[in-house]
Amino acid sequence: QVQLVESGGGLVQAGGSLRLSCVASGRMFRLMGWYRQAPGKQRELVATITHGDSTNYADSVKGRFTISRDNAKNTVYLQMNSLKPEDTAVYFCNRFPASDYWGQGTQVTVSS
Repeated sequence: QVQLVESGGGLVQAGGSLRLSCVASGRMFRLMGWYRQAPGKQRELVATITHGDSTNYADSVKGRFTISRDNAKNTVYLQMNSLKPEDTAVYFCNRFPASDYWGQGTQVTVSS
């Protein structure tokens, strides 16, 4: 089973930027996604990317976040700009549609 390890989270002020990384222990799935779960809320899909680099975004992050992948490095990225307090969540990567296996995620906290 492919293991996914997320990193790059942290504490940032509103308007700031972070770049998340997700490294797969093996070959990545054709469709990969970034998801997030805020306290007290259900996990939600943030962005997806195909093996051919076609992307889709949730309306809440469109124009601010950019998903990308490096297949040679088995890594998917999430560049997050113009961060808002409502972006505060634990961020996870997974295939799309998501499998039952989730990594530990990486915490993103945006202060106002």
